[in-house]
Amino acid sequence: MLQMIVLGTICGLLLGFVLQRGRFCIVGAYRDVILAKDGRMLLATFIVIAIQSIGVYALKDAGLIVLEAGPFPWLGTILGGFIFGVGMVFAGGCATGTWYRAGEGLIGSWIALFGYMLGAAITKFGFLKPVGDQLLSYKTSDTYIHETFHLSPWVLVVVLGVVIGAFVVRDLRKPKLKIASLKPKKSGVAHILFEKRWHPFVTASLVGIIAILAWPMSEATGRNAGLGITTPTAKILHYFVNGDTSIIDWGVFLVVGIFIGSFIAAKGSGEFRWRLPDKKTLMNNALGGLAMGFGASIAGGCTIGNGLVNSAIFAWQGWVAVVFFLLGSWTATYFIIIRKQKIAAAKVATEATA
Repeated sequence: MLQMIVLGTICGLLLGFVLQRGRFCIVGAYRDVILAKDGRMLLATFIVIAIQSIGVYALKDAGLIVLEAGPFPWLGTILGGFIFGVGMVFAGGCATGTWYRAGEGLIGSWIALFGYMLGAAITKFGFLKPVGDQLLSYKTSDTYIHETFHLSPWVLVVVLGVVIGAFVVRDLRKPKLKIASLKPKKSGVAHILFEKRWHPFVTASLVGIIAILAWPMSEATGRNAGLGITTPTAKILHYFVNGDTSIIDWGVFLVVGIFIGSFIAAKGSGEFRWRLPDKKTLMNNALGGLAMGFGASIAGGCTIGNGLVNSAIFAWQGWVAVVFFLLGSWTATYFIIIRKQKIAAAKVATEATA
């Protein structure tokens, strides 16, 4: 038990600190592609996948970890991925983004986090469990992409690494805009950790390394998996309701550690403060959280478990989920933000010509 607490919390602390300081949230990465025509953060998520894939298969070949992905639940992944994508735009953050922003003092993220817990818990353990089980029952026997095409996983690892590396080099060669910055108040390590702006590719590289470390740290406690957010989040609420200690595992301490790590980073950088959004935003946060919890449960994982981990081991489930996370987030972004902007612009133009 002590090993579980220590290893889970340490991994979560590291991840929460890096996520908060690097402002790494996948909903922003997905949304910015169509909202700001900026794909840098999306590229950063693929950096995490590429780095993790190298580490995971190196650990597997060394006999240090075991990969246990099951058959591909195609229907749940498609529906759940799309619902989760819509939900995270309403919630204002992805699974980890909600956890780390709650650690910054955002009340809306606390509301979204509770909705996420509730949505996941009632789907995994409550009255929606039959619905979730039914959707997850539609499976194919294919698990891994490389097995389907009779390839070594290292072929996909190399191809992904080369492609992502080329995009990174291309981006780094672009002329950089000079951004005005305040005079540093800290120096040395303190400046780097709590004050300096982190490049998204540096943040992504750190997240990728932590994601690799998560595998042996988790397996040391008997949990054969990497980073995971949805099931541990559901287990927390389930534990507080039923007091069932048997469901507490490494993942639970991971997500608690993310919250603590984010709080430490936010306090150290002076970014922690309680912030209360308006009622409409709070309602969106709550509904978005519920949708994320339900969607991630029937998809078999969130933007971490599916979008970063299952994709890194080249499971069909991970890559299909990424596609529908994107489609869901883009659909919600259009109707919530872009469409409203177009209507407002048309109204202004009409009034100007009247």
